[in-house]
Amino acid sequence: MDGIGSVSGMVAGLQQSIDSALKKIQSEAALNDPAPENVERFEQNVRKSSINATPFATNMGTLVQDKSRLNAFSILGKNDPVDFYKFTVSSAGEVALGRVGDAGVRVQLMDKGGKVLADSNEKAGDAFEAYKKLAGGNMVLDRGDYTIRVTREPGVPAGQEKQYALQLRQGTFTQDYDTFAKQPDPKGDVPSYVRALKQLLTGGTNPTTSRIGLLLGGPAAAGRTRGGMFDGLF
Repeated sequence: MDGIGSVSGMVAGLQQSIDSALKKIQSEAALNDPAPENVERFEQNVRKSSINATPFATNMGTLVQDKSRLNAFSILGKNDPVDFYKFTVSSAGEVALGRVGDAGVRVQLMDKGGKVLADSNEKAGDAFEAYKKLAGGNMVLDRGDYTIRVTREPGVPAGQEKQYALQLRQGTFTQDYDTFAKQPDPKGDVPSYVRALKQLLTGGTNPTTSRIGLLLGGPAAAGRTRGGMFDGLF
């Protein structure tokens, strides 16, 4: 019973932290923008593979220039070393990758052959420089298939559960695709506080004036200031 009580307390604490962050961000916004009516929203709930290998990556969808925006929400479970996501770029162009969530999460972008193209680790050299371009929406990706690898930063204990959210965008968008990736074990499904990440990131803030808007890259396209996880990508 003590174990259950501890887990319940942890979840409640995480939820409280997210709620507090949401309220703070909303209070700092100069104004609230209405949700764009022309953005279609799609959601899928999937279970991650128990096999930690790129062929079994969770599919986020296809990135289409000025049309689709791909979002993924999940948890790197305790003692789970890695999560993989795959997506397809339909036409060559500048792609933006954004993320939020717990500290200590490492994100790498790989091509179809497994070569690391961008790495969020500051010691990754050229790959880190590429990541900064990708985070700013200035990295050109060719048409084809790609994989995102989510792990813990070196030195972060494997027993620490890490929640995170990812987004991919290529220009503007008219369709949002949200992927809620559950744990391989049904007992480890995505709890409600992970879904609160989506609320945190779509809480009606103005991307020009709010703190989160500045972090995520400033103004979005006119008429598309909300509708999914980010409105600009840091």
